[in-house]
Amino acid sequence: MAIEKIDIDSFLTLAKSIPVFDVRSPSEYNHAHIPGAISLPLFTDEERKIVGTTYKQKSRQLAIKAGLDFFGVKMKMMVEQVEEILKKNKQTSGTSEEVTVIVHCWRGGMRSAGVAWLLDLYGFKVYTLIGGYKTFRKWALSQFEKNYPLRVLGGYTGSGKTQLLHELKKQNLPIIDLEGLAGHRGSAFGNIGLPKQPSQEQFENCLALELFFSKEAATLSNRSIWIEDESQRIGDVNIPIGLWDQMRKSKLYFLNISFEERLIHILKVYGNLDKMKMINAIVRIKKRLGGLDAKDAVNAFMEDRIVDCFRILLRYYDKWYTKGMESRENLNENKINIPCETVDPANAVNLL
Repeated sequence: MAIEKIDIDSFLTLAKSIPVFDVRSPSEYNHAHIPGAISLPLFTDEERKIVGTTYKQKSRQLAIKAGLDFFGVKMKMMVEQVEEILKKNKQTSGTSEEVTVIVHCWRGGMRSAGVAWLLDLYGFKVYTLIGGYKTFRKWALSQFEKNYPLRVLGGYTGSGKTQLLHELKKQNLPIIDLEGLAGHRGSAFGNIGLPKQPSQEQFENCLALELFFSKEAATLSNRSIWIEDESQRIGDVNIPIGLWDQMRKSKLYFLNISFEERLIHILKVYGNLDKMKMINAIVRIKKRLGGLDAKDAVNAFMEDRIVDCFRILLRYYDKWYTKGMESRENLNENKINIPCETVDPANAVNLL
C-alpha cells in the first residue's frame, strides 16, 4: 500500500477515528503535541542531538547513516509497540491487516518518512501529515483569529460556573472549559491538588481543537458556544489575545448569587485542601490582598477558622472581579443578569 500525504483539513477529519503517532523525541512531545497523538519516538533526545549535530557539522548523508544506526535496531520493537498500542485501544487483534495509522514528525521530514516506510512495509495503511507538527501548530494559532458565536458565563468566585458549563454540555450545547484545559481553577489557589499545568503551547493546541470542533457543533445546531469568564491569565498560561478580545466583547450572562451562598460553595471546593499550600498561596497575594487581611486570613486558617479565612478571600476576589467586569466594553448593553438562589448546576435552566 502506498503511503499517502494528507493536508491539515484531511488530517483533522481522519484523526477523529485513526491513531496518530508522533515520532518526535520525548522532550519535543512532552513540551507540546497534537492532542490525542501517541508518542512513538524514532530517536531518544540524545540520539536526536547526535543526528542533528552530524547534519550541521558534517553532511546530510552522514546524518542519515547515524540515524540508521539507531533506527535499524529499533524496527521490530517499533512495529510491536504500534501493534500493542492498537490492541489496547481495541483497534486491532495484533495484526496489521487493514489497520490505518497517521504518522508525523516536526515538519514532515525524514523521521516521519522513515517510520511511515517501516509501518507501510509491515502492512499498515499509512498517512503522513504534510509539514508535520509545524503545520498543525500554524493551524492552531490561526484559530484564535477567527470569530466565534460566544456566550460568556460570568459571576463572582464561587458561583459554580464550571459546574454549570458541564451541565450545559450534558444538554449537548457546545462549551469551552478554559479551566479544565489549563489545569487550573483560576485563583491563587487554583492549582492546589491538581497536576502540573500544561505548557502555554500545549494549552493553545488543546484550546484550538476545542474551538474548532465547538464551532462545528454550534454551526450545525445554530447555537452559541458557552465559555467561562476568566482573567486572561489562568495560572501559568494565557488565553490568546484574539480569543480574549472576543470574550470581552461578547454577551455576559452574570450569575447573581449571594455572598453567603457562594461562601458555602467555596468551602466545599477549597476547604479540605493542603493547609500549608493554602497558606503559601495567601502569602503570595499578600501585597494585593493587603497586609492586615493577609495576616488575618493566615491566622484564621492556622486556627481552623476556615469560614473566617475564606470570607476575607472571597471579598478580595469579588473586588477584583468587579474591577475586571466594569472594564468590559459596553457592559450595560452586554450584561444579562441571571438571578440564582443557590449554587446549583440546575441554574443552567435559567440560561436557556
